[in-house]
Amino acid sequence: MGRHSEAATAKQPGRRLILSIIGAVVVVGLVSSGVFLWVGGYLNPLFASAEAGCTETEQLSVVADTSIAPALTEIAEKFDANSDLCVTTEVTAQDSADTAAVVASGGEESDAWIPESSVWLDRMNATATSLGQSPPEVDVRESIASSPVVFAGAATKATELAAEPVSWARVLGGTLPTILPDPEASAASLAGLLALRGHSSPDDPRQFAGAMIELGKSIPASTGAAFGTVSASQDPAVVVTSEAQVAAYNLDDPAEALVAAYPVDGTVSLDYPFVSMSAPDDAAEDDAAVEADADAAPAETPVATRSELLDAFEAAVRESAKTLAAAGFRAPDGTGELDITGLGAEAPSATAALDGAAQLEILRAWSVLTLRSRMLAVIDVSGSMEEPAENGLRRIDIFQQAAVGAMQKFSGEVELGVWVFSTARNGDLDYEDLSPIAPLGDAAHSQEIAGIIQSLPARLGGATGLYDTTLAAVQRVRETYDPEKVNSVLLFTDGKNEDENGIDLDTLLAELAKIDDPTKPVPVIMIGFGPDTDLAAMQRIAQATKGAAYSASKPEDLGTVLVDALSQRSCRPNCG
Repeated sequence: MGRHSEAATAKQPGRRLILSIIGAVVVVGLVSSGVFLWVGGYLNPLFASAEAGCTETEQLSVVADTSIAPALTEIAEKFDANSDLCVTTEVTAQDSADTAAVVASGGEESDAWIPESSVWLDRMNATATSLGQSPPEVDVRESIASSPVVFAGAATKATELAAEPVSWARVLGGTLPTILPDPEASAASLAGLLALRGHSSPDDPRQFAGAMIELGKSIPASTGAAFGTVSASQDPAVVVTSEAQVAAYNLDDPAEALVAAYPVDGTVSLDYPFVSMSAPDDAAEDDAAVEADADAAPAETPVATRSELLDAFEAAVRESAKTLAAAGFRAPDGTGELDITGLGAEAPSATAALDGAAQLEILRAWSVLTLRSRMLAVIDVSGSMEEPAENGLRRIDIFQQAAVGAMQKFSGEVELGVWVFSTARNGDLDYEDLSPIAPLGDAAHSQEIAGIIQSLPARLGGATGLYDTTLAAVQRVRETYDPEKVNSVLLFTDGKNEDENGIDLDTLLAELAKIDDPTKPVPVIMIGFGPDTDLAAMQRIAQATKGAAYSASKPEDLGTVLVDALSQRSCRPNCG
């Protein structure tokens, strides 16, 4: 009788149905006129005659992450060909993110699912809850493989990359050019962020938030697109990915291979759990129904329950370590040697990225930080901006330095416009529109804003017309509101309202309340720097618009509060 091509040295009673009577203790019994074999202590319906062949073929459906699906397809073909189970096993490749969403909504009807990481089960449950449904009942079994998270770089740049050890610390410090595929779709990216947070300072949460903002400036469409970017780049850069994905890329014989660089400060590993899509109780009910059908016609065809077929396939997968290793996968415990171009033969030291709750928390933070923004920057150019700060520079000089650094934090998809303000700046108006809100990815627009920043010292004069300007800025952003982006006003000032002919604070707050539209929120982020700012008034304005108010007394503080302003979007107006 047939066996799997890579048979185990010992059987798992009750789980495998590979039919063999050689060396087995066989007891033949007659039950309801049907023939059964008692193998290993379990009564299993088998076949009336081996020579009769399969009159019917049972279908087994397995959905697997795209990274492991090719290897599982090869295993399934051997399993179907070499077993006597009359089964056809179909392996469907699908991104784990997509499968998690489908399962959460109750639309998946496969027998098993092998996701890229256990975190997708947490995503599945969270998504189901958000849809008002109970988490799906599935049977999560042990992992069948693992793959550590690595940095992938172009082979031609390997020497340059190796000039300094690659590490998560360098990513945090901004000295290792890094591309991060979207963590919403990549478990390797999400696990990488978990590793990155583990190496960040626990006393300074802005360090990790700032790193995520930097990584989110340019998000590739896919891991494959990221690989193409590092291969085509003139400068050495790396992609956060998994060892298995590097293996798959190199096994496809690309024009230029990738090399896996293993973080010297440790890494995490992805697991690949085997998930039966039927809860244990459901599987037992299905098996009972199949066995009832077998009793009705016991001698016609071999009969095996679906859960037994699934158990047999799972056993075949676990016995196929060589096939999985040839595709770039380590053993479930992280051990094993590989012989694939671009990968280290020995397994790196890696811990399992099992903290699903922490990964989901990071994913929520990522989603907030990388929300594409549409901002109107409103800059105080009153005469007091020419006064010196603590370090001897003028306040406007400090702002210029910080503004240049802040511009570098934004991706090309961020939309930014610029106003300046002081009393009677534009006829009777306290504000002047210097640049419309448009994408920074437009080189001409970006250059225009850079020129405005450089021209600010020549624009100084007048008093601080804060309240009229704030109201007008909120109205302008709401008039051109884009529901696909975070629309906000980012206002910088070094003083308090000094426009005696304009509205007062109470009138401003009343007008903001009057035009408030929950479907079109426009938070005002107010950043004051210098000793003369009216922080109390700024806080009231921020509260009225569900924004935030910050005080930046030093040049470096402006960049810091900008990180805060971006990273705390999810908690407003109740940020701690």
